[in-house]
Amino acid sequence: MAHEQNEVPDSTAVRVALWRAMHVQVDAPPHVFEDEVGLQLAVSDDGWRRRPDMDPRATSGFRAAIVSRARFIEDLVAEQVDHGVPQYVILGAGLDTFAQRRPEIAARLRVFEIDQPGTQAWKRQRLIELGYGVPDWLRLVPVDFEAGGDWWKQLSDAGFDPGRPAVVVSTGVTMYLTKDATAATLRRLADLAPGSTLAMTFMLPTELIEDADRPALEATKPQAQASGTPFISFYTPREMLALARDAGFKDAQHVSGTALADRYFADRTDGLRPSSGEDLLVATT
Repeated sequence: MAHEQNEVPDSTAVRVALWRAMHVQVDAPPHVFEDEVGLQLAVSDDGWRRRPDMDPRATSGFRAAIVSRARFIEDLVAEQVDHGVPQYVILGAGLDTFAQRRPEIAARLRVFEIDQPGTQAWKRQRLIELGYGVPDWLRLVPVDFEAGGDWWKQLSDAGFDPGRPAVVVSTGVTMYLTKDATAATLRRLADLAPGSTLAMTFMLPTELIEDADRPALEATKPQAQASGTPFISFYTPREMLALARDAGFKDAQHVSGTALADRYFADRTDGLRPSSGEDLLVATT
């Protein structure tokens, strides 16, 4: 099969995992988020530190933004688990390591990670090689999006119960999808059982990004294009909230990247702060 020839994670997933590890290794404590498991999955030597996109100073804003959203998501998941929500779905999971780092929470859930078949096959093998394994409560769900795979059917086939509430997370995905595709995803998720929560990131239009961050963002666009994953969709907060409400969500809230920066990076003495450009939608059924 075609996907068997490409059993590697995409470059974006690897970059996110490395930035998460770099936060622990080069930024002063207190660390907003601690994750070096993704580094174990992604690389086998120290050469990654010499990558141009791993320059500690030049990429500090992006790195901080990545760990900021990761912390927010895991705080949200932990809160929902305490409220009795039994399922957690990660769309475009990449090298997410929640199940390996937080087994005391994850084992109280059924965790579904959805991604391309090649990525899922590669990740399964790496988890086994590293001794983490794939416990029964963790379901790696392969979906061939490029061939029009039905992720909802695959999710149900993997044991997801649409009659029970869930937390669903999609980070770093909407910028690669058409607005119609994101609207369709929202409509599907709005039919989740009452008490479900969606957290979805989205990229802001250039005019809404802080002036100091615009050059760095503009520089990433041709890089994304060259890697075969161009940015194609940007949303104002008002537009994203309207999409969620039109899809049928009972409640929809905008959580700005600035608000997360204030929450997780206040009073730091090293100047580390997330770059602007990515905000969150949090919607409930």
